[in-house]
Amino acid sequence: MYKLFFLLIMSVASAQSYRFVYEYRMKPDTAKKDSVITDYMNLDTDGKKSVFYNMTKHERDSTYAVTRDFKDLFKAKSYDQNLSYIIEKDYAKKKINFYDNFKTVNILIPETESPKWKIEKEFAKINEMNCQKATAEYKGRIWEAWFSKDYPVNDGPYKFSGLPGLIVKLRDAENDHVFNLIQIKKINALPVVLPKSPKQITFAEYKKAMTNYSFTNEDIEGMDVSKQDSKVSIRLKDGYIARFGADEMKKVQKLDEEITKRLKRTDNSIERK
Repeated sequence: MYKLFFLLIMSVASAQSYRFVYEYRMKPDTAKKDSVITDYMNLDTDGKKSVFYNMTKHERDSTYAVTRDFKDLFKAKSYDQNLSYIIEKDYAKKKINFYDNFKTVNILIPETESPKWKIEKEFAKINEMNCQKATAEYKGRIWEAWFSKDYPVNDGPYKFSGLPGLIVKLRDAENDHVFNLIQIKKINALPVVLPKSPKQITFAEYKKAMTNYSFTNEDIEGMDVSKQDSKVSIRLKDGYIARFGADEMKKVQKLDEEITKRLKRTDNSIERK
């Protein structure tokens, strides 16, 4: 059980912007279900719109936007490459947009499907919040959500929303993808995180591009070699930084194939269809 750190007392019903931080645990490899990645995602809302994005990536990109120094990128913390996406929700228009980057292209995928929730007569207290259970089948998975009316925000992690309250905990039936709310705090305004001039494609096209990805030298925007920890860091043109052990990479005969293998996206996607 995670202790929820409340950094505010005021109700989110007031005209303020808030950040809900979720711990996200995912199993990226269907063949290795004991392998778990833990990362942290922000859900920021101003009561009209929300954005859901990777916390570490945003902090790194924000620093680089000010300094324009590659060293700040290479010194920054790592985030999982599967979590470079951004989800934008417009409450009034009931629109959800999915953004990501592929090589040098910014991608936009409008979402047309939303979860059809069944609210259960089960209640629990999670992180000192009064919660109720709901279930839904969405994108090929069965989901269990615990939502709270303590905060009148009808939103949650990823594309999940539409419940009469804030999603505090969310997991699929196989525990491959688990979100836990761990922090709430007030922010001044929604951050500028949406990519410029995105190209609209379908989810099938996006999934095919990610599955068939092949690394080439043309994908490299910058490189850094650290003698201190014998690491090679490669910044790709999509913004992701891949880190490899310098000594182990010297033993690789086909470098491009090895890097492609290591940069392979998850085969256990949060969306199965």
